[in-house]
Amino acid sequence: MRTRRAEEVLPQPKYRRVVLKISGEVLAGEQGFGIDPEVVRRVAEEVAEVTSLGVQVAVVVGGGNIWRGVEGTARGMDRAAADYMGMLATVINALALQDALEKEGVDTRVQTALEMRSVAEPYIRRRAIRHLEKGRTVIFAGGTGNPYFSTDTAAALRAAEIEADAMLKATKEAGVYDADPRQHPGARLLPRLEHMDLLRQGLGVMDSTAVTLCMENRIPIVVFDLQQRGNVKRAVLGEEVGTLVGG
Repeated sequence: MRTRRAEEVLPQPKYRRVVLKISGEVLAGEQGFGIDPEVVRRVAEEVAEVTSLGVQVAVVVGGGNIWRGVEGTARGMDRAAADYMGMLATVINALALQDALEKEGVDTRVQTALEMRSVAEPYIRRRAIRHLEKGRTVIFAGGTGNPYFSTDTAAALRAAEIEADAMLKATKEAGVYDADPRQHPGARLLPRLEHMDLLRQGLGVMDSTAVTLCMENRIPIVVFDLQQRGNVKRAVLGEEVGTLVGG
């Protein structure tokens, strides 16, 4: 029988269902390209810690560590073809993350916007919600399934579709700054913003389509550094971490 003292120390999440957006670049680690197994394992540990609190977690992964459609276009490729290649890269990342999550004991399903039944389920909204309700983590791959849309937009779209309480954008930066901290050492971290601030000031955290989707559906965005251990849990608990947009 659980004691009163034990119940009091259990953390109470602020968000019960979240979409965690992870860029492909994060999964590459210091090597800058491909998949760093140690980074993927650490991400899986962070997700497992959050699911142990009873939080329903859906993940959207990018593919920039393998292929970036915009770079292919810049080199003369057809934009649609380059974007479809990027979508396939996200599936590779999703399968790597699924493997790491299941090694942590987290029951996981991968759903893809591009149908490939031999490796993953097709994206079906009701099925995704049912998986979450059963305590499974769902990884959404393949972006939106359409060229010309970023994986940030895919994350915002999925967050709206599954009625997530928040979108967690995991990056390599501490949060949103008033200028690019890599180019301006004196850039100031902004702990709190509104969705419209991102659009008006062009702060470059994510594309305007993704921000607008979250704003119209009243989905707060938490932008934080995934490299800092425990930040996913801190974000879910509602602690001050990174930048809160519209919360």
